[in-house]
Amino acid sequence: MEENRLGWYALKVFFNKVFEIEALLDDMGLETYIPVRRVQLKGEEHMRIARRLATPDDRRRDNQFIQAGPVIYKRVPVVSSLLFVRTSRDMLPKVESCVKEKGFVYKTADRKDCAVIPDKQMAMFRLVCSSGADGLDFFADDDMTRYKSGDRVRVMEGPLKGAEGYIKRIRKDRRLLVAIEGFIAVATSFIPPQFLAKVTD
Repeated sequence: MEENRLGWYALKVFFNKVFEIEALLDDMGLETYIPVRRVQLKGEEHMRIARRLATPDDRRRDNQFIQAGPVIYKRVPVVSSLLFVRTSRDMLPKVESCVKEKGFVYKTADRKDCAVIPDKQMAMFRLVCSSGADGLDFFADDDMTRYKSGDRVRVMEGPLKGAEGYIKRIRKDRRLLVAIEGFIAVATSFIPPQFLAKVTD
């Protein structure tokens, strides 16, 4: 039964192939998540991609672009080689086969097992990334060791309402940091103290 429980796993993808791997895993019916920034296309690049999207080609996957009416956005990964997939442990061999020669599933520190990411960590990270809040900064998790730990808090108001993380001093400002431990962290811009409540559990 434990083998069939769904969990999140991180994939290291080579050669900027995250969108190709995303499409392959989507074809397998698996949920994926790539932390991205959306960049609006303009000028010649907009025209070129608009023509491309208007002439579908089954041999080409265009999941890197989002079209909203006349506006086209390019999805730009905040970490070029990182992709998350939600699957069961018994499906992992198929996932690993799918990404073979294009990447691998991260293992635990002892390299004996695949590293599962707790659902709550993933949910908090996705909440912040998809909030549309300005001033988000992303860090490799090992970069965070130089930032002093702070209080664990929950955001009570604003676009980040519900997010939980730690208050850290980063570049002389107190910011909310939400991490997927061992992989990536996102820091918000300054959040007024009155919007925060300390988490005691």
